[in-house]
Amino acid sequence: MKSMGSTIFKLRAPMCPRLALLLVVVLHYHAIASFGSDPDPVQDFCIPTTGIVGCKNSSAATVDDFVFSGIKFPGKFGETGLSAQPVNVNGFPGLNTLGMSFVRADFKVGGINVPHFHPRATEVAFVLEGSIYSGFVDTNNRIYAKVIEKGEVMVFPRGLLHFQMNVGDKPATIFGSFDSQNPGLIRVPNAVFGAGIEGKLLEKAFGLNSKEIAKLKRKFAPH
Repeated sequence: MKSMGSTIFKLRAPMCPRLALLLVVVLHYHAIASFGSDPDPVQDFCIPTTGIVGCKNSSAATVDDFVFSGIKFPGKFGETGLSAQPVNVNGFPGLNTLGMSFVRADFKVGGINVPHFHPRATEVAFVLEGSIYSGFVDTNNRIYAKVIEKGEVMVFPRGLLHFQMNVGDKPATIFGSFDSQNPGLIRVPNAVFGAGIEGKLLEKAFGLNSKEIAKLKRKFAPH
């Protein structure tokens, strides 16, 4: 420290790299905690009770409340060659208030997961088996896509359109994790053509005639 007249100047030592890293981690955690998809829990867990709003008494909880066995095998496949089995609070009450959920997605050869998005969650997808063409589109209409292989992981930021297709020569399986117990799911074809949007608007938006729009509406109408 040196004095120049009545002004005192302090020579500051550079911040320790470990301290700087710790500061970044703390600020990042604070941002996640402040703006996370779900509110922070106010207790260890909350197992929903049947027919009553509230939680089961913690003394009545058992280990079976925290174990789910419903995704050991592929589920029923749809016409797109996809079987998606969500693991959320509706089928796995132990997830309630914990701010997360899960999905198992199985693909036949050539099977697809149509363009869709989750309005309330970021998704992390892990390829258990196979080769998946996988990607998302940002708000500038820029695409980020590539084939990811067994053992690789891809993240889909919250609310962004994303998609998957099995490009391998054998069935494929993906496990997906969400940072919300209720991520929401909007499939673009179903939302656009199956929700009842006025046909004239769709004709102008997609440059299709009324017969083509009517065909798409029938295809994606709710069953």
